[in-house]
Amino acid sequence: MNYQPDSNRYQKKMQYRKCGNSGIKLSALSLGLWHNFGDVDVVDNCKAILKTAFDNGITHFDLANNYGPPPGSAETNFGKILKEEFSGYRDEMIISSKAGYYMWPGPYGEWGSKKYLVSSLDQSLKRMQLDYVDIFYHHRPDPDTPLEETMAALDLFVRQGKALYVGVSNYPADQAAKAFEILQQLGTPCLIHQPKYSMFDRWVEDGLLDVLAQYGVGCIPFSPLAQGLLTNKYLHGIPEGSRATKGVFLKPEQITSDILSTIKQLNELAVSRNQTLAQMALAWLLKDKRVTSVLIGASKPEQLIDSMQCLDNLDFSTEELAKIETILKG
Repeated sequence: MNYQPDSNRYQKKMQYRKCGNSGIKLSALSLGLWHNFGDVDVVDNCKAILKTAFDNGITHFDLANNYGPPPGSAETNFGKILKEEFSGYRDEMIISSKAGYYMWPGPYGEWGSKKYLVSSLDQSLKRMQLDYVDIFYHHRPDPDTPLEETMAALDLFVRQGKALYVGVSNYPADQAAKAFEILQQLGTPCLIHQPKYSMFDRWVEDGLLDVLAQYGVGCIPFSPLAQGLLTNKYLHGIPEGSRATKGVFLKPEQITSDILSTIKQLNELAVSRNQTLAQMALAWLLKDKRVTSVLIGASKPEQLIDSMQCLDNLDFSTEELAKIETILKG
């Protein structure tokens, strides 16, 4: 029997927020497919996560050309599941992809040239079996390609109908402002910026959020839980099988006694708010109206359901915010 989404999916607790100056609204939580959707993962689990997300009002699914492992496999797997399970629901979804990091050998396999971006989006669409993506991002600034060339490629995709909207990711405030200016002149305004942002990584507060507000660009933070540090996983040290033991994106030496003390204090505050640490960390980002949506990952459906409970309490008292600052400053 084909998958039938929950008929009440839009009446549950999910909120939808306007993205910058556009007509697009995004679900306050979006599903990122950075991890857990590669060929190394179990397809049935991938299906269960996607269905749980959609059944609970998540409409935005975020990919990139190099997600896997191996690179490209997240898009391929997502495309297959989309075709098999969600074929009648494409118009209810915002699907995004990106290019900018290393994808294939040689001088045209990464960064921001028109050659790389055009080839990359064509490959992504084939992998996902789609005619277009809703949002296409340039994944990181390129020090060697003129910004005009990179932005012209994004503008081209919209004119070709291969992307409805465009965005940038990992751009610092000054480069983001220049990119937004160029895109506005081309007639394809930037929809959204995807920066790394969490309680532990707050560089966006150093001018980027103000630039986004000035240009009417949405904001969708990734790594909101600091690779799992802002969860109850590390309250008692480093558990076996955690990301820190694998040492790829989070290394054991990063988990110092000071960090553990901070996590424990934040957790105590979260408990007083009837939240887990992860739920409070997500709510803390969503309290800022400039944040359109927050990207969350999930290795199983239950994790997704747990993260969504953050929407039950997005309000922080002045005292709570002050306490968080005190804890973070150590």
